[in-house]
Amino acid sequence: MPRATDTAGASAPYYAQEPRGALRYFVLGEMMRGAGYAALFIACVLALLYAVWGLGLLLPADSKNAPPPMPYSAVMVPADIAQV
Repeated sequence: MPRATDTAGASAPYYAQEPRGALRYFVLGEMMRGAGYAALFIACVLALLYAVWGLGLLLPADSKNAPPPMPYSAVMVPADIAQV
């Protein structure tokens, strides 16, 4: 294990670092870990979206153009409009 006074070779142990340098290293590590978690989350969301898209490609074409199973589920405009 290198001593704090060694300048050749490996870096000094953690207790020989400056407090500002150790804090900077810690904060950078935490930011990189958070960025990794965010990248993993985005990758999972994209994988889910591509899976749904892929399942949609497996459906027959007629199912994409079929009317809805509940005909009254859409908002309908009343046909009776008073003429003035």
